[in-house]
Amino acid sequence: MTTRLTHDEVAAHALAKPGAWADQPWEGDDVAKVGDKIFAFLGGAGVGVKLGSRSEADEWIAEFPGDASVMAYIGRHGWNTLRLSGAIPDEAIREAVDTSYDLVVAKLPRAQRPASSSSSSS
Repeated sequence: MTTRLTHDEVAAHALAKPGAWADQPWEGDDVAKVGDKIFAFLGGAGVGVKLGSRSEADEWIAEFPGDASVMAYIGRHGWNTLRLSGAIPDEAIREAVDTSYDLVVAKLPRAQRPASSSSSSS
């Protein structure tokens, strides 16, 4: 059997990213940010992440129909919620957080990008 990530482990993974920091922009909503942008929603029954375009995010829903869902309000921009206690392997959830981080960092102005992010360090 596969072990299941906890919310604390997902949060720790997200917040270990270069330049990542915890915020609570709305009461009861814990998020991980890089620069001034959210890259992971850490509350609820799963983790909310950006997975690319809407069609790329839909591939997750096709593969894990009971455990991946379109996020309210921002789902049209490629954001899904991935349930932690379901069929999605822990490593896939970690990779989804990594993807979300990389996509958000790539959109930041160069001056706001973390010096040691996977993009380029100079």
